Amino acid sequence: MSQEKIIWTKIDEAPALATYSLFPVVEKFLKEAGVDIEQTDISLAGRVLATFGLMEDELAKLGELVQKPEANIIKLPNISASVPQLKACIAELKEKGFDLPDYPENPQTDEEKEIAAKYAKCQGSAVNPVLREGNSDRRAAAAVKKFAQNHPHRLKPFAENCQAYVAYMDEGDFFDNEQSLIAKKADNYTIELNGKVVKTIDNVEEKEVISGSFLSAAALKKLLAKSIKDAEEKGLLWSIHLKATMMKMSDPVMFGYAVEEFFKDVFTKYADEFAKLGVNPDMGIGDLLKKLENSDKKEEIEAAIKDVILNGKPNIAMVDSDNLITNLHFSNDIIIDASMPPVIREGGKMWNKDGELQECVAVIPDRSYALMYDEILEDCKRNGQFDVTTMGHVSNVGLMAKKAEEYGSHPYTFKVPEDGTVEVKDGEGNVLMSFDVSKGDIWRAYRAKDDAIKDWIKLAHERGKLTGDPAVFWLDSIRAHDANMIKKVVEYLPEYLEKEPIEYHIMAPKLAMRYTLKRSRAGLNTISVTGNVLRDYLTDLFPILELGTSAKMMSIVPLLAGGGLFETGAGGSAPKHVDQFLKESHLRWDSLGEFLALAESLRMIHNKTGDEKVKAVLDALDKANEAYLDNNNAPGRKAGQPDNKASHFYLAKYWAQALAESNPKFAEVAKKLEENEEKILEELLAAEGKPADIGGYYKPDDVKAEAAMRPSKTFNEIIDSI
Repeated sequence: MSQEKIIWTKIDEAPALATYSLFPVVEKFLKEAGVDIEQTDISLAGRVLATFGLMEDELAKLGELVQKPEANIIKLPNISASVPQLKACIAELKEKGFDLPDYPENPQTDEEKEIAAKYAKCQGSAVNPVLREGNSDRRAAAAVKKFAQNHPHRLKPFAENCQAYVAYMDEGDFFDNEQSLIAKKADNYTIELNGKVVKTIDNVEEKEVISGSFLSAAALKKLLAKSIKDAEEKGLLWSIHLKATMMKMSDPVMFGYAVEEFFKDVFTKYADEFAKLGVNPDMGIGDLLKKLENSDKKEEIEAAIKDVILNGKPNIAMVDSDNLITNLHFSNDIIIDASMPPVIREGGKMWNKDGELQECVAVIPDRSYALMYDEILEDCKRNGQFDVTTMGHVSNVGLMAKKAEEYGSHPYTFKVPEDGTVEVKDGEGNVLMSFDVSKGDIWRAYRAKDDAIKDWIKLAHERGKLTGDPAVFWLDSIRAHDANMIKKVVEYLPEYLEKEPIEYHIMAPKLAMRYTLKRSRAGLNTISVTGNVLRDYLTDLFPILELGTSAKMMSIVPLLAGGGLFETGAGGSAPKHVDQFLKESHLRWDSLGEFLALAESLRMIHNKTGDEKVKAVLDALDKANEAYLDNNNAPGRKAGQPDNKASHFYLAKYWAQALAESNPKFAEVAKKLEENEEKILEELLAAEGKPADIGGYYKPDDVKAEAAMRPSKTFNEIIDSI
């Protein structure tokens, strides 16, 4: 019997709630395959507690495991925490009795700086760089794509004279100021501002790509002012699209500049009061409103902010129209990969203060990413909305191994504190890159190791070989970093092409998007081969258009050491799902991503071991997943409809039915599930329509959460008795 083990990550929000219901089912069925499965806590709360020595550091343990060939990890979406989320988590943990220091917003003493540095480790994309010791293969299973085409979700048409557009910087952005080099030898670099060391880039390897750039604050403010004025003149909704969670050092600063510009009159009039209160625009209007609790001018300032939202011009995009929560209230609501796809889906529109869809200006400052969003929006204005029933599939091979590129840049990103020159120097003091910067600019460096790049190119070739679809490298020869990446492709790809030719192209993102969309409209599939950030953006954009959600995508990470990381669907909508669950005990999170990831995890085990018991459970799970899709058992959106809990019942039923063909034990389980189906669904639905008590948002009480997610006594008894 195989002694293989799967690690299932315990994380946050909706997928964490779903785990309370799904994991007991999975655990019982995997016992039949002789496969152990255990949970490991890498939730935001878990990371915070581990940082201060209040629990074991499970993320560090997984970081060691991914370096070993036996690694087999199913990773659910975790919170990439913004500062407001981090503060809320700390407050909840302190209420639960954990001895944690307050988050120091403006650290002054050495102790406060040390505390801030510890909390910074929990911010942003803290999990992914540790676990992603391989490159990403993201695609939709054939059955999922077929289901979407047979049951198309609605994409709203674009108006004939649609005025929506993407606004971006035409100078002074990261794209414009980028410099890049390929390291000639192993070394350690320093990043210096006016001769003083600000950061170090340690353990640079030979052939590694090292790049640096900065975004001009003055040029950004110019774009913001221009876009706001243009939106007002054209009667468009104004919105900004950033990733202040993952890009935790750069995008919150851009967000803050947007907050100050849109609410310019308020910030000017109350500058002294804001200084006294310690208002930081990077934290958003939501944090500003909290700080007003300590102000004598609370009502006056609240009224001024509300007046801008209700009566100012232009209208601003809303996160929650009912409660007047704007695009600028909380930086963690600014998630471009979750906010731009709906702009396309809704016909170039976003929600305004009246709860109505309105054509918008979408501000995406940096051209490195803005141009491809600009291209898809303009394509839809020219050619109309996509046809879900016929459009081709866009999969992705993404470079992310060894903390590749921008998401690994956090240690090298900073807001420039004074005018001057930033220099990157090698170990001998030679200047490798030099940048003239101004106070308030955002400077960053990013890197990609040679072996990670080579593995990425190899994976792209493998996908092209397996599918016959063209592989398109989204690389721009006039962007310094991309130019060096192109050199790598040109150097390494022929080695694989000699063995087996594939169709491939190297195109700038705007042109790559144009080529891909033309194929998609013709029903043809395309492999996008991208760097880390575009990987993230495209694997939300295309699935949301094609499938209705990115949660149904498979994300397979073949680890460099030989193991596997299997990531489930994106969690951008997870907070809204939790809010609904807390109000009415209805969880609309779809666990299909977990079902598919589990199948791929078992497939890896079978491929390595040849274990027939594993194969039997795997084959049955594949059949169960197909039945789940064929019978359209995804959770309903409203209370009173079968939800996530019911979807786990259906998976168990189909899985048991498929296993029953060769396993008498599961013939009995299948019989019980079928005979009690009506009763089980009644018990599940009876729990809905009333508030759920789970004992905490960031760290739920396990007993309460399990009770809320396993309300069917009948179903529980059948599963627990296996």
